[in-house]
Amino acid sequence: MIDHVYISVTDIEKSLNFYLAALAPLGWRAFGKYDSAAGPEGVPDLYGIGDENYMSGAAVGSSIWLRQRHPGETGLYLGIVCDANEQVDAAYAAAMKAGGIDEGAPADRTYFAAGYYAANVADFDGNRLEFVHKSWNRKPRI
Repeated sequence: MIDHVYISVTDIEKSLNFYLAALAPLGWRAFGKYDSAAGPEGVPDLYGIGDENYMSGAAVGSSIWLRQRHPGETGLYLGIVCDANEQVDAAYAAAMKAGGIDEGAPADRTYFAAGYYAANVADFDGNRLEFVHKSWNRKPRI
């Protein structure tokens, strides 16, 4: 399941209005801004939009984070749901073995939230993956 996607945009306000209008019929809404000053270097300001499950916590949900595009920037940032920290570790190890580029070894990312455990890798074209386990997500159905 996809947890979150970063979309790099040239105009935050215009894009936020667009995505909110386009996704409103599907129950998505804005839930706030992540201030880059609260985290490590390289994490940008982010503007969040979430689906009903993400907003309510009733089930594992999805979110979109808008960020300011930098000149020449391309590529995708995709967060993938993991059911446990061990899955984050395993996916990271497999990606690195397959030739991925390290962009953050598995660790707690408490600057986002308590119980947020993730690892980050890039592929050969600069597309980025984040393997993420959020302790508050419900366990998967068997």
